Amino acid sequence: MASVLVTGGTRGIGAGIVESLVSHGFSVGYCGRKKSSESDARAAALEAEHHVRVRAYGCDISDAASRTALLSAFEQDFGTPDILVNNAGVAPTVRADLLEMGEESFERLIRTNLQGPFFLTQAVAKRMLANPSTGAAVFRCIINIGSVSADYASINRGEYCLSKAGVAMATKLWAVRLADAHIPVYELRPGVIRSDMTAVVTEKYDKLIADGLTLQRRWGTPADIGRAVAMLATGSLAYSTGEVIHVDGGLSVLRF
Repeated sequence: MASVLVTGGTRGIGAGIVESLVSHGFSVGYCGRKKSSESDARAAALEAEHHVRVRAYGCDISDAASRTALLSAFEQDFGTPDILVNNAGVAPTVRADLLEMGEESFERLIRTNLQGPFFLTQAVAKRMLANPSTGAAVFRCIINIGSVSADYASINRGEYCLSKAGVAMATKLWAVRLADAHIPVYELRPGVIRSDMTAVVTEKYDKLIADGLTLQRRWGTPADIGRAVAMLATGSLAYSTGEVIHVDGGLSVLRF
């Protein structure tokens, strides 16, 4: 079975992705900002339960040297990644109006949510091209976890919206560049997902969802995103490179 590198896999959406992939038989290496005994223990537990290789790493995705070290460690354990899931991301520490947003916050989100994943994709793609898959049954692809915020303007977290709009274009760019190498590139766009990132706005979205913000009147879960990633990783949409797939309970459906 293919090996998968998942960034931001220690919590929230990333944890849901890791759990879904290992349950489908994938070997998975995942990272958080810092390596911890807890992440090692979780990897060992997943490995024992699902009988696949699972490893945990530490990586600050915004730092080039940290990304290089991550790939080196992954290659020692698994070889060239067959699938990359760019999930790591951050929200603004303070939700500030556009007129008050600071450059430090802007730079932090762009480096973590866009620049880091872009150049990690570049590094992984180079390895994929230099080491073509030897097994016809091994499917290779790159999956970017974007956000409905790529389309929806939120003036209290503009830097987040801009970073995710950049991810949308990066998906198109890499889909074009890697098409001839038969490496599809996809973007998943989660909607309102219950996680630690959204914990601070739980009450707000409880009301909005109840009032019909989403067609399916419930929060999304990390497991919802994990199932979608597994679908892509198994090659179920192999002829759909560049595709944007919304996992948002109908939030993005236009209504009158």
